[in-house]
This record gives sequence, structure tokens and C-alpha cells, in this order.
Amino acid sequence: MAFKITPTVQGEEVPYKNPSPEFYEAVGGEEGMRKLMYSFYDLIYESDIANFFPQDKAEFDKVKEKNTKFFIQRCGGPKVYEDESGGMDLNEYMIRVHDDFSIAEKARVEWLGCMREALKNYDMDEAIKQDFWDYVEAFSKLTVNDFPKRENPYF
Repeated sequence: MAFKITPTVQGEEVPYKNPSPEFYEAVGGEEGMRKLMYSFYDLIYESDIANFFPQDKAEFDKVKEKNTKFFIQRCGGPKVYEDESGGMDLNEYMIRVHDDFSIAEKARVEWLGCMREALKNYDMDEAIKQDFWDYVEAFSKLTVNDFPKRENPYF
């Protein structure tokens, strides 16, 4: 299945829904989610957006673990990310975390490309996989905060 990437449009409302807990079960629960997300972040570490992450391997591994906990909880697993979000809605918290970085559409597409590659290694019902993809594809638009400057036609 080819996972579609649609462009982010500045100011456009982005509807999304959290992934079904069926994905968490299909990927193999907490252990399977760790395997998937570690594979994904290993791809990120070698990608064109590696510069967004710590280059020290030990520090990168901490970020990888922290972000893996987000996906474990967001996909219906145990509440392992609660301490990080301080009670804030997990999605809202993750959007705010990205506010500190200048994230352009090109970086989002690279991030999604790494996720697409990591998902290829998982044999599960395509509808379940698509449901997870739909979440990350739409939700990732909310992290984009660096848009091309529009020229003012009046000057």
C-alpha cells in the first residue's frame, strides 16, 4: 500500500483522529511499538532531518525513548507518557514541543518518509496500518511552523 502525503496549507484546519488501539495490538503491543519506533528513529538519525535531533548517540537514544513512549500511549498502550505531558492533552503537548523548532514542509515529508519505510516491515491488516498512517500524516501537519514568505503584491 502506498501511503499518500498531502501538503500542509498554512492556516488550514487539520482534522485528525487518534489511531485505533488495533494498531497497538497488531504491531505487537508495547514491545512491538518499541521495535517499530526504534527502527523509525534509527532511520531519522540517518536522514536529512537528523540535525533536528541530538547528534550524541546517548542523547539521541533518550529522545528516541521519550518519543516512543508518546506513540505507545497515543496508540492505546499504557500511560507511559503522562509525566512528560504534565496532564496536558498528548497531541497538544506534542505540538507545543515542536514550537521550539523551525519545521518546514520538506522536513515533515522527510519525517513521513522515514515512517513509511519503518511501516513496510510490518505485516498486518492494511486498514489498520492505513488508520495509523492517516493519524501521523494529518497530525504531522500541525508541527509545521515554517512557511515560505508570501510576497506582498502591493509593494
